[in-house]
Amino acid sequence: MNKIYVKDIKNYIGKEIEFSGFIDVVRDKKWVQFVILKDSTGKVQLTIEKSEEKNNEMVELISSISKDSVIKVKANVIENEAVKLGGLELIPSNIIVISHAEELPFDYNNLDGVNIDTRLDYRWLDIRNEKNMLIRQIESTLTEGMREFLYKENFTEIHTPKLIAAASESGSEVFEVKYFDRLAYLAQSPQFYKQMAIAGGLDKVFEVGPVFRAENSNTNRHATEFTGFDLEFAHIDSYEDVMDLEEDLLIAGLSKVKERFGEKIKEVFNTEVIIPTKPFPRIKLSELYKELHERYNFEIPTEDVGDMNAEAEKLTYKLAQEKYNSEFMFIVDYAATKRPFYHMRDEQGKLQGYDLIWRGTEITSGAQREHRYENLLNNAKEKGLGEDVKFYLQFFKYGCPAHGGFGIGLDRLTMLLLGLSSLKEAQFIFRGPNRLEP
Repeated sequence: MNKIYVKDIKNYIGKEIEFSGFIDVVRDKKWVQFVILKDSTGKVQLTIEKSEEKNNEMVELISSISKDSVIKVKANVIENEAVKLGGLELIPSNIIVISHAEELPFDYNNLDGVNIDTRLDYRWLDIRNEKNMLIRQIESTLTEGMREFLYKENFTEIHTPKLIAAASESGSEVFEVKYFDRLAYLAQSPQFYKQMAIAGGLDKVFEVGPVFRAENSNTNRHATEFTGFDLEFAHIDSYEDVMDLEEDLLIAGLSKVKERFGEKIKEVFNTEVIIPTKPFPRIKLSELYKELHERYNFEIPTEDVGDMNAEAEKLTYKLAQEKYNSEFMFIVDYAATKRPFYHMRDEQGKLQGYDLIWRGTEITSGAQREHRYENLLNNAKEKGLGEDVKFYLQFFKYGCPAHGGFGIGLDRLTMLLLGLSSLKEAQFIFRGPNRLEP
């Protein structure tokens, strides 16, 4: 493509270019028209002198055009120190209207007082807001940094099916889909297929793709569809190896974001991209309960013993900052009853897995997986699982290396990174119990 973006216009000073973009502002003065054009990389000023007869047609066009219409201009790029937008302006010789915009339902440059659901009804307009455009670019960069790290570590990116024949893992929280003459289900995660890849001899795999959860949860951090960043790798000695890799992965992703957008994030979101140092603090669940009680007089509710809840996660973040000067905290030694059947347990029945808390929210549940067929069979029976996981159990009948992995919700990670109030802001298109459009 030969499209020239705002960020590149400085390379064309003294030359004639073609540029297309949205009309952001028109300032129609007595002797001159100033038009601010924008694209996904920034804004540039177009200047039309009314006194020049050759400009009459362009002046009339700009006088009648609406905000957010798209135009293409043929123009010379001129240096002008008086212009605030990069000291450059475009002097046009021709303007073509590509698309005419109707009156907008709200001003996306000023979202104060605009209901979030109204914004989501017109999400394509909401994204034109500079802040919302930036969110998309930051999440993309975060993904890029983590992908680059895994490629350097010789991981293979795979793409697993989202239509599955049986309700995976627990049989609950899945969406049913009519599949010709029978039912199918939307996958809760790529977990089983990641492990199938390991059993197939692909030692290191990852996937970035959609995840579906039929949870009727209307919280700021839950969605019925989100983007998962999942990985699995073989020949590990313990779940400590999984935690070590996750540290490196997050450092790589956050470093990429800080390098490209660190200053902009500070300016727009008033928050700092903090690059963590290794190792992240690690604490046993029982010790965490004790610390939270002694420091904050917190008691875990009876129904949550062996696990965490939202309040415990918030206090864990506070503890991580106060005691370890860290934004991250690994928690280990969860109750096996609170975790999936495919998480490995040691000889004493202790779970070989962890959660990772960041900025008061759980972002990962990871573990060493059970790769021994008989043990998996027993764990599944204990959980009351039968036919639903029969296909999965077959993967382990013919030899499988020790392995482990984890999954991260990219949308939640972005929300926490930028201090956003809800996944509705963090996701490109939000899906929840009450939203299936646009």
